[in-house]
Amino acid sequence: MAKREDPICEHLVDLLSPLGEVTYRRMFGGFGLYVDGRIVAIVDDGVLYLKADEVNRPRFEALGMAPFRPFPDKDTTMPYHEVPADLLDDQERLLELAGTAVAVAGRSAERRQA
Repeated sequence: MAKREDPICEHLVDLLSPLGEVTYRRMFGGFGLYVDGRIVAIVDDGVLYLKADEVNRPRFEALGMAPFRPFPDKDTTMPYHEVPADLLDDQERLLELAGTAVAVAGRSAERRQA
């Protein structure tokens, strides 16, 4: 059976490729985006959300990037923040912000190994 490709994720793979090997796979009705095997973003309903922690979250919030709410009728959030659609047309800025998500993934991996 051939792998189903998602046009939005394929576009993001191209945009984010300067950060490393970018892949994606289905998860929970959306997609997980990975750089060098570490999850750095999710795509849900065509919207990109970058991984956040205490280091990059303030910057994301200052840019008006809202946290991902997996259940719209609940206050539950996940540590991913919505990327404004206009940034998808500005690869340089997108790579800068996505680079912070790659750093979050690295810190997460270090904590798990400790």
